[in-house]
Amino acid sequence: MSSSGIYQVAYYTMMMNLYNAMAVRIQRRWRGYRVRKYLFNYYYLKEYLRVVSETNDAIRCRRKKIASHGNQRKALEEFAEMKEREEKKANLEREEKKRDYQARKMHYLLSTKQIPGIYNSPFRKEPDPWELQLQKAKPLTHQRPKVKQKYSTSLTDWLACTSARSFPRSEILPPINRKKCQGPFRDITEVLEQRYKPLEPTLRVAEPIDELKLAREDLRRKEWLRNVNDNMFLPFSSYHKNEKYIPSMHLSSKYSPISHKEQFRSEDPKKWICDKDFQTVLPSFELFSKYGKLYSKAGQIV
Repeated sequence: MSSSGIYQVAYYTMMMNLYNAMAVRIQRRWRGYRVRKYLFNYYYLKEYLRVVSETNDAIRCRRKKIASHGNQRKALEEFAEMKEREEKKANLEREEKKRDYQARKMHYLLSTKQIPGIYNSPFRKEPDPWELQLQKAKPLTHQRPKVKQKYSTSLTDWLACTSARSFPRSEILPPINRKKCQGPFRDITEVLEQRYKPLEPTLRVAEPIDELKLAREDLRRKEWLRNVNDNMFLPFSSYHKNEKYIPSMHLSSKYSPISHKEQFRSEDPKKWICDKDFQTVLPSFELFSKYGKLYSKAGQIV
């Protein structure tokens, strides 16, 4: 066996080992996901058993009535017809919901006053029924992502057990047959008031430890908003003498009257081939003369 064959076998073995390792990782993460979600779903089975129990109760009641009247076949036919009507009604509602969702999803295809939609062609005698469906439907809006609240460590966000709502109300009286415990024990209401009393922080704990730093940043931010210029204040009047003066565009040119409508581009008579300058004369466009005559009335339902 040649060296190239040995390399190929080793490479194939290495790739298979990598493939098996990645497959094991994927199976470890998704093992049983489809079975748990679609085959043995707890909530789906619970709903299914509830419907089955209700159906069994209805059948039992129907059979009792049938046994009393002696018309079992007719009652079963009525029950079958009732179930069929319910299924047809459910199917119609499901199809109506699908059409409504599809119309909301394709609401951008609705005709406008200027441009007709694909379901309202001006070459048709009547518009498509989907055009009326799009007019009735509302555009589909995307749900905004929920903004997660930032975790706060201030004293205002204290434990729920210390809030006034968590404290048990004193209006609810204890049961009559409840006996008081023997011994030197305190009253229950007094103990609960001590347990659920609100937080009373000291002056040192009430304010954050970096209050001075936050106040300085706030003051610096307010001063920056009031500044007209971002440059710092320069108290010396001779500071600008070290800077080089940069003239503006309208001051660098020579003062003269504006030559309006006299010269629109640079001219160099030395490069002219003939005595006359090049004239930019173009023929008129025929398309502009036919504007508004070759277009149909779009966006109107005939």
